Amino acid sequence: MMSAVLESLFAELTARKNADPDSSYTAQLLAGAPARPGRKLAEEAVETLIAALENDREAVVRESADVLYHLLVVLIGAGVDLKDVFAELEKRQGVSGLDEKAAR
Repeated sequence: MMSAVLESLFAELTARKNADPDSSYTAQLLAGAPARPGRKLAEEAVETLIAALENDREAVVRESADVLYHLLVVLIGAGVDLKDVFAELEKRQGVSGLDEKAAR
């Protein structure tokens, strides 16, 4: 279910890549790739961190949605398919985070 939501949003955002930037925020971000969507992703990540540090659950939810949206835009701008990210996560399943880091 959750991956279906991300996949659907990814497809929708990918379709907006060639939209008129005057009518699409996503197209505006992608026109400035990689810097513009990258800066927005960083901004939203900081806002999520601040909300978490303030123990503001609702803000963490809202800001996390913004992080996911902007991450998808960064992926599209970089020519990375969401399926490749899911495949990487699947490879890491069942592997200790410490072991995975040591293997890099």
